[in-house]
Amino acid sequence: MTNADKPDFMSEMRDAVTPRAAVLVLGVLLIQFGFIASYLGAFHDPKPREIPIAVVAPAGAPVGTAVQTAARLNALPEHPVKATAAASEASARAQIKDRSVYGAVLLGAGNRDELLVASAAGASVSQALEIVVTAVDRTQSRTVAVTDVIPAGRGDARGLSAFYLVVGWMVGGYLVAAILGIAGGARPASGHRALLRLGTLAGYAVVSGLGGAIIAETILSALSGHFFALWWFGALLVFAVGAATMAFQVLLGMAGIGLAILLFVVLGNPSAGGAYPAVLLPPFWAAIGPWLPPGAGTDAVRTIVYFPAASLAQPVWILVAYGVIGVAVTLAVAATRRPVTQTEPVG
Repeated sequence: MTNADKPDFMSEMRDAVTPRAAVLVLGVLLIQFGFIASYLGAFHDPKPREIPIAVVAPAGAPVGTAVQTAARLNALPEHPVKATAAASEASARAQIKDRSVYGAVLLGAGNRDELLVASAAGASVSQALEIVVTAVDRTQSRTVAVTDVIPAGRGDARGLSAFYLVVGWMVGGYLVAAILGIAGGARPASGHRALLRLGTLAGYAVVSGLGGAIIAETILSALSGHFFALWWFGALLVFAVGAATMAFQVLLGMAGIGLAILLFVVLGNPSAGGAYPAVLLPPFWAAIGPWLPPGAGTDAVRTIVYFPAASLAQPVWILVAYGVIGVAVTLAVAATRRPVTQTEPVG
């Protein structure tokens, strides 16, 4: 072959990296930068922002003592806490159990107060409350003792097991949907094919939920005492994420996988409340977290395991919405496709 017959560099490059591949590479680069920006943006400077707490006055204290103390706490610079007066210690403990507040200050008759916290809701929040209340008491020549009324389990270091369990379920949900799309085409060839895919996803979700519960509870004893609740919640989470990913794919093709990663990983994981709950995150991440599956899932698993008095309604309905909308979009788009003939490739 002469030099004239050899392809030039640009021709070889176009053959090696097609325009479509170049666009996908650019998309990966943007997701990578988004990943870095989202995680650093959420975690680089955590600060307490209006952490809900209760204040209880000592027996025999003048009327309004708790209200006045709450007002002083609410007037702190940058508003680290959002304090409200509680009628009694029992009332404050009930509010911690139903997740209305993260902690409670029990004012002492002398110069010693008590701070009730629940590290199971996030060790970082408990530490932030201790720092804030200790600093305030020091300015008034008072001291504070900290009592953890709902601690994380022995196998649940810093209360992070719920988050990591949810991340594992999430990965399974969007990866299985992506694999089904890659193997058979992003858009199912018919409504019947779409139903088969969704049925496969449902079966996978049940097994995935079961496996996660076995690992978390039976094998590692990280989250104990709620096996069936975790199993079926895990199945719901996996199905919701998988169905949403399928919907993204039928609407956008393979780019739908990128959208799923953007929502569920780039934005969802930092805002989920794992290492830092919403009250320590910047406003953007604090606002979106509860509405994305990682945040809804983490909140629900913590509630199932540690806070049975709290409501599961919001996170469950959020995941149900992802699942229902994902199924509806997938079936609707698949139903509009013309029937394939025997000579056409099928997806």
